[in-house]
Amino acid sequence: MRALVTGAGGFVGRHLLDHLRQAGDDVVATDRSLGGPDLAEVESWNRLLAETSPDVLYHLAGDADVGGSWNHPSETFRTNAEGTLTVLDAARAAGVGRVVCIGSADVYGRVRAEALPIGEDHPLEPVSPYAVSKVAAEFVALQQFLGYELDVVRVRPFNHIGPGQSERFVAPAIAMRIARNEQSGDRVVTVGNVTPRRDLTDVRDVVRAYRLLAEKGESGQVYNVCSGRALAISEVCEELLTRATHPMELAPDPDLQRPVDIPVLVGDHSRLSEATGWQPEIPLSETLADLMTDCRRRLSQVAADGSVS
Repeated sequence: MRALVTGAGGFVGRHLLDHLRQAGDDVVATDRSLGGPDLAEVESWNRLLAETSPDVLYHLAGDADVGGSWNHPSETFRTNAEGTLTVLDAARAAGVGRVVCIGSADVYGRVRAEALPIGEDHPLEPVSPYAVSKVAAEFVALQQFLGYELDVVRVRPFNHIGPGQSERFVAPAIAMRIARNEQSGDRVVTVGNVTPRRDLTDVRDVVRAYRLLAEKGESGQVYNVCSGRALAISEVCEELLTRATHPMELAPDPDLQRPVDIPVLVGDHSRLSEATGWQPEIPLSETLADLMTDCRRRLSQVAADGSVS
């Protein structure tokens, strides 16, 4: 299968490239960091899709900074919503066989406890500017299916973590602070709000779901990708602290608080499992161990050559 991955230079994109290649796919990667076109460059995307003619397009490119979206909502919306329109228009013109359009479970917003776990038919009530942009992007994809019969599968991943993730996200941010303390001898690890409960899945399980949906997902349908259980961020922090090389403690930092935090987000992956047979396989303990190893490696590389890979 010939695959094109947008956003291939990002955290999830790199893991998806590895998984697709291991599966034997012929993979083309594009990302601004790799010299690929910006999501606003319509003609460049038209040329790229026409030249590569992929069987399947995995659209991951976009702005994934939920917290930062409060500071630049218009830019986030243009990148995620209008950028998706640019890519899908080009895919349709090039006759791409299938598009797997990666959205976000943030589109569900605040969900009452009695409505958990969240199924795909739950109303969309976005809280952050990022979530609004992902609702719009998803409905661009739906319109391409309904209006033009483009073969699109929409995906709503819940929180996913693993080695290589940016410090903009809570688990790697905590892991990196612990790794820095290991070098400096400090004992305080600053945190924001650690009461929210999140549905966490290893990124390597997530990308496995994406490829299965490319093969077996129903055109026009939307699928949650999630573990089906919620953990408090405080539990994740404590688990990471157990892996520190000397005793440390958490300390709240008001500057790390978001304007709005969704209290609980946990999903139901039964639709995905029924369609593809997917189940999460990698335990959180393994994910966090790999994350700590990766953070220590990155810091060691900084010390060696001044750059982070």
